[in-house]
Amino acid sequence: MTSTTPDPRPVSPWPAPDTSIARTFGPAFSWGVATAAFQIEGASHTDGRTDSIWDHFARIPGAVVNGDTGEIADDHYHRYPADVALMKELGVDTYRFSTSWARVRPDGGDLNPAGVAFYDRLVDELLAAGISPWLTLYHWDLPQALEERGGWRHRDTAFLFAEYAMDMHAALGDRVSSWTTLNEPWCSAFLGYAGGQHAPGVTDDAGALRALHHLLLGHGHAITALREADAELDLGITLNFSRYAPLDPASEADRDTVRRLEDGMYGCFTGPIFSGAYPQTFLDDVAEIWPADLVQPGDLDVIAAPIDVLGVNYYNSWVIAAPDGSGTVSPSGASADEGVSPWLTARESRWIPTQAPRTEMDWENHPGAFRDLLVELDREVTGPAGTHLVITENGAAYPDDVLVDGAVLDLDRITYLREHVAAVHEAIEAGADVRGYLLWTLLDNFEWAYGYGKTFGIVHVDRDTMERTPKASARWYSSLMHSHRLEASGGDGDVPAGATPTA
Repeated sequence: MTSTTPDPRPVSPWPAPDTSIARTFGPAFSWGVATAAFQIEGASHTDGRTDSIWDHFARIPGAVVNGDTGEIADDHYHRYPADVALMKELGVDTYRFSTSWARVRPDGGDLNPAGVAFYDRLVDELLAAGISPWLTLYHWDLPQALEERGGWRHRDTAFLFAEYAMDMHAALGDRVSSWTTLNEPWCSAFLGYAGGQHAPGVTDDAGALRALHHLLLGHGHAITALREADAELDLGITLNFSRYAPLDPASEADRDTVRRLEDGMYGCFTGPIFSGAYPQTFLDDVAEIWPADLVQPGDLDVIAAPIDVLGVNYYNSWVIAAPDGSGTVSPSGASADEGVSPWLTARESRWIPTQAPRTEMDWENHPGAFRDLLVELDREVTGPAGTHLVITENGAAYPDDVLVDGAVLDLDRITYLREHVAAVHEAIEAGADVRGYLLWTLLDNFEWAYGYGKTFGIVHVDRDTMERTPKASARWYSSLMHSHRLEASGGDGDVPAGATPTA
């Protein structure tokens, strides 16, 4: 006779979306994939490119798992025509990629025509395949030479970023209409300069706040310059979001810990961008380390330059409790949850395990929180500003980096994607203005401080041969995109082979 012990962990506080019903997205809804330059390009010192902070960081012993580097990555620099052809085969209509500052302006200096030429070829290849290019100007690869002059802690970097933005517009603005300034500046500022888990690997709390402000200032100056160059561009920024729920909703301490995390992860970005001010609660939290000379007259007006789209990167959510003295470091997305917590405003917070499934990153999967986040963002942040939402990253890592009989049956990833696409649709039904879903990511790649040990791709990459093999999730996503387009248009046609595409 056996007995079962009840699971003491709380259930998810966010009701799961319904994946059992058929859903149709509108004909204008964009479907695509997203990547980042440093994670896939390789060719780190080819055609004039010099070190970025991630090249330098990866050479520090112990900074990246297994000592992995981005020297070769997925060799996309040389294999981009085949990668674009693969996207076309899957049915992708939008490709979000980033340009490498270190390739375009090596050492942060003069323009490098050979580096620009690569992105010129890539954009032409995409357009020839019928794929819309979506350009992100900064996905964490600051030229190392600029870091040695202060990096994002130095105010001048904001102005150099705007110059780099205009270099890219001069080269590609006639063919690229969708532009994102920064990707996840929280990671750049706080993982990079407070916790040290990401490049440049610094632990300087006041410096992290300087980086926060200068990243936003660079964003604002770039938006203004791009808008003046072409008023028809679709301009925005991508932020990373998680939802937090108090373990005890009746506990003022738990609720305040949640507020501190929300302010410290995205309120300190959405406040200046959409309201022209940092949240006062955030400023109160960091008052002892906020540099008195940081915000100069006019800065907040620059940062609040209107944008068209807010990119939402979403992977996980958490149940949170107030500190109890344990000092546990929060999940950070770095190689280990050890060392200095990047959460300046909530370093002692407790992250409570729930019954939700976890990905290979040890991140909890709460798709219902994704839906609620989108609804709240639309209602409280972007809707009043006349800005729409696009999912610029969403995906999951699972232990699926080994081919079995020539295939990768990543069923866990299909479940994750099905649930999260359904969450997006439920958010739209609730009134959120969401206009696209760009899956993270196309290829297994260099996953930052995890090296090549965590695989988010829907396409397997053999680390020795660079051979690409679409996983089961790639065929599922292809079927999903194709079926939604057919339903939206009222057309007929065969759905490509793959898993049932119901979202």
